[in-house]
Amino acid sequence: MNLAHRQLPGADKRVQLMATCLCDAFYADVARATVEVLEHLGCQVEFPEGQTCCGQPAFNGGDWPASRRVVRHTVKTFAGDLPVIVPSGSCAAMMFHGALLEFEKEPDLPEVQQLAHRTWELADFIVNALGVKTWPGKFDATIALHRACHTRGTKTCDSAVALLTSIPGIKLVTVGEVEQCCGFGGTFSVSFPNVSASMGELKLEHIRAAKPDLLVSPDMSCMMHLGGLAEKEGHPIKIQHVAQVLRDALKNAGLL
Repeated sequence: MNLAHRQLPGADKRVQLMATCLCDAFYADVARATVEVLEHLGCQVEFPEGQTCCGQPAFNGGDWPASRRVVRHTVKTFAGDLPVIVPSGSCAAMMFHGALLEFEKEPDLPEVQQLAHRTWELADFIVNALGVKTWPGKFDATIALHRACHTRGTKTCDSAVALLTSIPGIKLVTVGEVEQCCGFGGTFSVSFPNVSASMGELKLEHIRAAKPDLLVSPDMSCMMHLGGLAEKEGHPIKIQHVAQVLRDALKNAGLL
């Protein structure tokens, strides 16, 4: 899919939020922060009640019939023509890449393709759909940004960097092997737990060497994996989602 041709928001800035399974199960505050950030930007956020999953777990596990059923449900749940905002690089990638691969020979491809063209990861949406290049507020921290694998080929991380580095008080540090995977990979971490853990531990070594106060990511699955490994090692690290940093920067300056 050509990401340059995705649909832009209308004049009323109405959007739909896909909170993802990880927000539902583990990171409710990321969903709250996403809504607060979008509303600060003048967006009217709608939350389709019937939403479940993007279909990626079954897709990655090779159960394509099950994944297709989930994608069909998602297409119906997010019907209409509003942009769909996803605070997760991997779920967004599934919706504008994986879903199309599944349905390339299916008769309902146009509906799936329309959803793909309406889907945006949060930071990408803020910078490249709304045209917001800098972020107000204050946030005193040295930050390392984890570039999730599923954001490759998109403008998510470049957008996150632009927003984060524009906030007064933030210093962004470079992490070694920046493109290296954290090892989670969804079902990969279940099928190959030892390899997954070793990859995550190596990633943590690079992160700790940069000595950040805070690890930030646009992807909650990576946050969960790295945070869990660090806690298991007995050396927990502070991790936040990009949406939480943007929200907290506003709060710190009394703008929210």
